[in-house]
Amino acid sequence: MKRLNVIHAALALATALVLAAAPADAAPRKRAARAPAHPKPIPVKPVVENPVADLPFPKFDRGPQVASACTTGLEGAMLRVKELEKRKAGADWLKGWESLYDWEEDQSGPVIFLQNVHPSAEVRAEAEKCDQRWSDFQSALGMNELVFNGAKQSVALLKDPVDKRAAQLALEAFEDSGVALPKDKQARAKAIADKLSALSQQFNRNIRDARTRVAFTDAELKGVPESVWKDQPRDADGKVTLPIDGPAYAGVMQGAEDAGARERLWRAKTNEGGQDNLKLLAQIEQLRLEEAKLFGLASYDEFVLRRRMVETPARAAKFLDDVHAAVADDDKHDTAELRDAKARHRGQPLEVTRLQRWDTMFYAERVQRDRYAVDDEAFRPYFPPQESLRFVMRVAEKMFGVRYDKVDASATWAPEVQAWAVTDEASNRKIATLYVDPYPRDGKYNHAAAWNFRNGASSVPRQAQSALVVNFDRRGLSLRELETLMHEFGHTLRNNLSATRYASDAGENVVQDFAEAPSQMLEDWVYDKKVLKVFQDVCPACKPVPDEMVDKARAARDFGKGSQVARQQLYAAYDLALHGTSAPDPMETWEKMEAATPLGYVAGTTFPSGFAHVAGGYGAGYYGYLWSQAVAVDMRGAFGGDKLDPKVGARYRATVLAEGGQKPAQQVVKDFLGREGSPQAFFDWLRK
Repeated sequence: MKRLNVIHAALALATALVLAAAPADAAPRKRAARAPAHPKPIPVKPVVENPVADLPFPKFDRGPQVASACTTGLEGAMLRVKELEKRKAGADWLKGWESLYDWEEDQSGPVIFLQNVHPSAEVRAEAEKCDQRWSDFQSALGMNELVFNGAKQSVALLKDPVDKRAAQLALEAFEDSGVALPKDKQARAKAIADKLSALSQQFNRNIRDARTRVAFTDAELKGVPESVWKDQPRDADGKVTLPIDGPAYAGVMQGAEDAGARERLWRAKTNEGGQDNLKLLAQIEQLRLEEAKLFGLASYDEFVLRRRMVETPARAAKFLDDVHAAVADDDKHDTAELRDAKARHRGQPLEVTRLQRWDTMFYAERVQRDRYAVDDEAFRPYFPPQESLRFVMRVAEKMFGVRYDKVDASATWAPEVQAWAVTDEASNRKIATLYVDPYPRDGKYNHAAAWNFRNGASSVPRQAQSALVVNFDRRGLSLRELETLMHEFGHTLRNNLSATRYASDAGENVVQDFAEAPSQMLEDWVYDKKVLKVFQDVCPACKPVPDEMVDKARAARDFGKGSQVARQQLYAAYDLALHGTSAPDPMETWEKMEAATPLGYVAGTTFPSGFAHVAGGYGAGYYGYLWSQAVAVDMRGAFGGDKLDPKVGARYRATVLAEGGQKPAQQVVKDFLGREGSPQAFFDWLRK
């Protein structure tokens, strides 16, 4: 059964370069910069007391504490299930269902989140075990016929549209669990769900626990910023050993003059899951197809997409075909430009120059620098980390009528974690808490993500809580890193500013192909000169970024757009191909599809072995990144030339952020735009 709580860790299309979702995707790290002094704090009004509880974050120092809290939470959930079984269908049943949902969010959300961030390996391990225990609970709940019958009867009885939708979504979750199937198929559906959960966890664990490093001589790292490698460990031969993701990957792939060094790191990254994960992926495919057939459906694509905005596999495939048609020529043109850049750089004839996949980031960086005279690293002095955080908050304050105030965060999971009270300016009431984990450390999730672990709602006696997990470079942020920060901060806004009746509809409890759209829309804000001037609101001592740098960065961002979108389209098409009416061999399918791209397939590489999205919650759903990007571009147009317009911001808050999943996504978009949504603006943007 679908997990009650929604935890987000997304890699968005427009931030793929920063988050390193694939070997060609990463962000540069180069020169150091000194951060300016912090401005004096601005006095704030006293907050009106909110009668809704602001629950503390659970404090754990040892693994047994986590295990005990997990047991307590599960025992309470089981009691609530027993009570729910006895409730009368209709409003009484819905009240009990939402009470169960609220309990799970309170008890599981903050606890299982710790597997990604807690400094203690013991605590992280127990949090992961707790995650599996809650998954097992959900699997069992999904087969509870008494609760299922209550949901089915309640849908028929409830008249209020919000109540009816909440019950309908619960009913669909039960139906997808297989509780309505014949008994023999029920047992098989549960066994498949349990096995898929275990296989997905193992797939991710194989990547996480490998901790692959590649050794380099100092000479091989010529061109790579010293800040990337000088503090990294060395092996017995004195070589520097670098991890295969994050700043190290970006630094080598964009800076290393030695093509052999780039190739070794690229191959290590591309093969990070290994043969074991290819076997796991094949099993996952087969089980998903079997699951779909239990429900009388032809494919897992059909099973998943019937609940999404896109609705059908045919519509998803048509959308991806249209994307491919829009960018195919640009993809070839971008590849030709990089090949030409390589020939000039090496001083050799074009006809004997072959562009390799480990060349693309290196030469794209040079083309951007030469053509647009802009270096993304040059932005670091303008965007010190703490002030960058306050900047995105200040943008939200201007757009949405809220205020962020720093509060005590001593009782959290790590010393550097910050807590921010989110206050609605109109009522002067605190409505949410945003936790921020700003800097890298061992054992911490090493990209950028948002976890929304407690949702607020009018029926729930608690405030919303979310966590923004980033890994700021203490020297300052590049513009692309600021873009990533804005994207992930956008996910926390969905939680913090949600105003639904029920927590089960709140925040990011939306269809997956709409989940990224609000954050993708906000990415464009950091390329707007007027928006960037807000930086001086929070840091008067910071030197304003020159307008010409922003203009050049915006132009540089569009370079390579065709090849970047084409790559995402390939990933999405591959995902759909794996989940069609058969379960094809993952590697054979990938080789064939990648071979049709301008750079072809590189023998000996196993990209699918590290494609965690497809092995996990994005199976048959990777198209959603591009689909939601189309929605984002459409919504962005409503702001016209003033992205800080408080009137449009207020409408956006009321119709999109506040609504969560309380209405169908199509209706949410229509309410904001005043018309049906359209992908036309997206395709116009692609063809620019």
